[in-house]
Amino acid sequence: MLLKGIIWVMNIFKKFGLREVINASGKMTMLGGSVVPEPIGEDMRSALGNFVIIDELIDYTGKIIAEFTGAQAGCPTLSAAAGVAISVAAVIAGEDLTKLQRLPNSEGLKNEIIIQKGHAIDFGGSILQMIALGGGKPVEIGLSNGTKLAHLEGAITEKTAAIFYVKSHHTVQKGMLSLTEMIAVAKEHNLPVIVDAAAEEDFKKHIKLGPNLVIYSGSKALGGPTSGFICGDADLIQACKWQYKGIGRAMKISKELMVGLISGISNCSVKTSVQEQKDSMENICKRLNSIEGLFCKVVQDDVGREVFRAQINIDEKVSAKDVAKKLESGAPAIFLRDHYINQNILLIDPRPLFEGQAGIILERLIEIMSNREIS
Repeated sequence: MLLKGIIWVMNIFKKFGLREVINASGKMTMLGGSVVPEPIGEDMRSALGNFVIIDELIDYTGKIIAEFTGAQAGCPTLSAAAGVAISVAAVIAGEDLTKLQRLPNSEGLKNEIIIQKGHAIDFGGSILQMIALGGGKPVEIGLSNGTKLAHLEGAITEKTAAIFYVKSHHTVQKGMLSLTEMIAVAKEHNLPVIVDAAAEEDFKKHIKLGPNLVIYSGSKALGGPTSGFICGDADLIQACKWQYKGIGRAMKISKELMVGLISGISNCSVKTSVQEQKDSMENICKRLNSIEGLFCKVVQDDVGREVFRAQINIDEKVSAKDVAKKLESGAPAIFLRDHYINQNILLIDPRPLFEGQAGIILERLIEIMSNREIS
């Protein structure tokens, strides 16, 4: 698997006296994003030992991003969340230094950003707040479980700066307008479309559909260090770079993170195979199904990515929240994916696991479900 041979990264945290973590949750910011392969770490170390003209490195990284995604141009960012704020600032202020240095105060400017109510998510932070940081005034349309074209058409005014679309497992997955539908309306009104595709694994798919800016995380599917990037139309990408003279200064990306992003792009094809994911999760499910009170099956990611997890349905007599709390409070601290914890479901994501850690998770679950810790 991808994480074999790079457990050296964990040693520094042990040195600090921090608890060891087994991450079976996913590429989660709260757990440090991704663990990068050693070649990426070596490239970042080299960057730390040398000077560079940052603007030149931003432009070079942008070229790598463009080649990688098939977009006209690219811009590196500190994170996908930073990419949201910078993208919004770019469509509002462009390359106007006076305007961009006013942000997030956008009073009197064309600043309304239309977003479906079912896309107004909390991803660990509020997407609406990220839009506001860029000077945008979010305009939510539709209802939480349904948006119609009439909602979109009716929300467009002379103050509309862009239409915002979120592709994420966090969003409502039914009743929403599709990206294609929103792009068609945007073109009729000559409006840019911004797509937040932070955790998506296909880095070419969305730009081909015709939006103007697409935002990705560099530390999720890509498996690089904490970083992000924007790809899209050359003029708007140039405007994104200009935001480093404004709000982007507070979220600037460093030389080592840009080099790590470039290295991550170069190494992104080195991934655990889908079949290997399925096989490892099938093996876990066989073991878990032998534990009284648990039913386990392999499921695909709920937004269609080629990620397969072990879904653990826990007997209603035992609270999944209590199970998760016991796992997380131990040493090592074990984090399972808890997106459906209110339905008494936990999931195991194979992507962040080191060799041998699945066995530790199984042992802890056996202890917990044997009533030694939960009555």
